[in-house]
Amino acid sequence: MEIQFFLNDLPGNDFNQLFRSLEQFKRSAAIDPKGNTLPPYYVSGLPNSYYIRLFPRQSVHLFHSSYCLHWRSQVPEGLEGKREVYLNEENMYITNNTSPLVVKLFQEQFRKDFSLFLRLRHEELVFGGQMVLTFLGRKNEDVYSGDLNHLFGLLSESLQSLVVKGLVEKEKLSSFNLPAYGPSVGEVTTSVKESGVFDMASIKLFEQNWDPYDDSEGDDVLDSASSSVNAAKCIRSVMESLVTSHFGETILDMLFEDYTRRVANHLKKEKTKFNVIVLTLKKL
Repeated sequence: MEIQFFLNDLPGNDFNQLFRSLEQFKRSAAIDPKGNTLPPYYVSGLPNSYYIRLFPRQSVHLFHSSYCLHWRSQVPEGLEGKREVYLNEENMYITNNTSPLVVKLFQEQFRKDFSLFLRLRHEELVFGGQMVLTFLGRKNEDVYSGDLNHLFGLLSESLQSLVVKGLVEKEKLSSFNLPAYGPSVGEVTTSVKESGVFDMASIKLFEQNWDPYDDSEGDDVLDSASSSVNAAKCIRSVMESLVTSHFGETILDMLFEDYTRRVANHLKKEKTKFNVIVLTLKKL
């Protein structure tokens, strides 16, 4: 058996760094835990959006998407440029004071994008091909209670503090909305059923600490200062390019210093966790 892997990300990803890391992986993984030599495998990079066709029809056996599908193809349609829906103007995502109209725009963008993703991958998979999808979601159906609401809400507060200091224009903050949505298990299940092209073998939800270095399972944060730094660095690695493209680079350090403090204060009161959805699909 010979295996071909295709690693997909947006063109802005540093594929050179990715391929350099593969050399170390090849040296450390030449033999499996049982002492058997691994089959020959070949790795290629595929820079493009997964919201378009990526492969020829019926050419892929397995898709694995890791922490990607909570990102939308764009800011929710209808949100940009419409002042009448800017009841969400100080926030980049859904918060407690977000209007139902804005919430509906986020939900509609999720349904549109996820339906498109399923249809595209169905065309590319061989008969009986499978997908394992892992992405951030939320624990219950209440769209206002997801952990992403807390996470991005704190970052919105940090941006608001820069507006007060005169370092960010209020209009800039008003027009900054995230192309993201953390769905519930129910929303995902409904979308898969409506697609009619996949059998859902399993769907599960598990929790993951905000601090990527904290493997504890309890509800107490042992070191909120250290955990806040780790969590803020993780979010900065994801958000930096989005913030820079909209606000410029000059505010980055100040923004994430303030954000780290807010995350620390939050973790002192509550050990909030990511809700991660994992589902396995088989092509019909």
